[in-house]
Amino acid sequence: MSFHYRYRKQIRIGIIILLLIGSIISFSVYKFQTSKKERPKTIEKIKLKKENEKEIKLEKPEQYMVDIKGEVITPGIYQLEKDARVVDVIEKAGGLTENADTTVINLSKKITDEMVIIIYSKKEVGNWITTKEQEKYLQEKCISPEEGQVENDACIESDSPTTSQSPSTININTATKEELMTLSGIGEAKAEAIITYREQTPFETIEDLKNVSGIGDAIYEEIKNHITV
Repeated sequence: MSFHYRYRKQIRIGIIILLLIGSIISFSVYKFQTSKKERPKTIEKIKLKKENEKEIKLEKPEQYMVDIKGEVITPGIYQLEKDARVVDVIEKAGGLTENADTTVINLSKKITDEMVIIIYSKKEVGNWITTKEQEKYLQEKCISPEEGQVENDACIESDSPTTSQSPSTININTATKEELMTLSGIGEAKAEAIITYREQTPFETIEDLKNVSGIGDAIYEEIKNHITV
């Protein structure tokens, strides 16, 4: 009896061991097959991540270095996106000083790499803007500096097709009385009338100037190429 009992006990132990071995083998096979299936997905995720990172780098805007001098709070070299304008550089430099005069500067001009912007003082501009001839002289001096001076890339270029307005063009919505008086046929009284009119109704087109008392077709025809809104 004891022999058969021991024999059955060994058989049971053997069966238990075989079941454990079978379970381990089955689990290993399952794990291997699962990892094999997931591996391509992992590889695809890594590839996708690299492609996304590459796209992000490609989409990063190109940067330009610009040197701004003169009447700004913090002159120096600044880095901006290539689509930035002169006015953005001024803002980056802390804004204009109280002595700044941007009459001869094209604030809407797009920047270029290594661009030099000089913001002149009121004293430098002086009374040159009181006549178109003097303003033209200032522009020529701005665009073509004297020997030894730094060229100002932010000048309003009268012969440039991309310039929004020529040096002698006056914005009738923002011009001062003195600037308006530089226009042919516009004296002090008419300049004041223009300012009074625009304070009530801003000009939407240059032809609206004819709505101002004292300005008829003759004066308008003479100055229409020298004004803007």
